[in-house]
Amino acid sequence: MASDLPPARTVRFPPLDSAPAGRVVLTHEERHLRRRRLVTEAGQGFLADLPEAVRLAPGSALVLEDGRLVEVAAAPEPLLEVRGGDRARLAWHIGNRHAACRIEADRLLIRRDHVLAAMLRGLGAELREVEEPFEPEGGAYAHAHGDHRG
Repeated sequence: MASDLPPARTVRFPPLDSAPAGRVVLTHEERHLRRRRLVTEAGQGFLADLPEAVRLAPGSALVLEDGRLVEVAAAPEPLLEVRGGDRARLAWHIGNRHAACRIEADRLLIRRDHVLAAMLRGLGAELREVEEPFEPEGGAYAHAHGDHRG
């Protein structure tokens, strides 16, 4: 597999101690990886070849074999913003369906899903389609499974 950059075999988590040489923009799903060819915003390809699967948080960096860093950024994704209603009850129903969810003080964010949308509306939620980076809660066992969010 031809690459413009040397392979990345390690990860550095924020705060980074040096300026990145490039940046990759990845969705939530794409940020869970072990071995994958990636392309920087500048169009430079390289191979992430990590010893184990990890979930990369935005702001972390893949360390290239020559020591340069490639920063990981979160790509905007099609999401549903959930407001109104009994937010704790809404979050429980989302979790009961094993759907990834970002929990904020004034809203919940989930991936767009028409079945979940209908259920949430039925429970009194106000929904709005948004496009923004998605960094859901990692879950009770996230750190045991390579979730390295700050």
